[in-house]
Amino acid sequence: MEEAAINWWAEITTMSPRCVYYFGPFETIDEARAAYPGYVKDLDGEGAKGIIIVIQRCQPKELTICEDSI
Repeated sequence: MEEAAINWWAEITTMSPRCVYYFGPFETIDEARAAYPGYVKDLDGEGAKGIIIVIQRCQPKELTICEDSI
């Protein structure tokens, strides 16, 4: 039996506010790389600081995790 493919996601962490956002899913790493600058621009426009981007294969259970919701 074939395992389901795990999709690519853009994990974007911000230091202020302290949050982790997941954007996706994407079928390829190239799709994720092409899409994340738009998400970063939106977060920057909202005043987010200390933005870190990681493109990875994962299956996030939550799409937004903020320090105050932990």
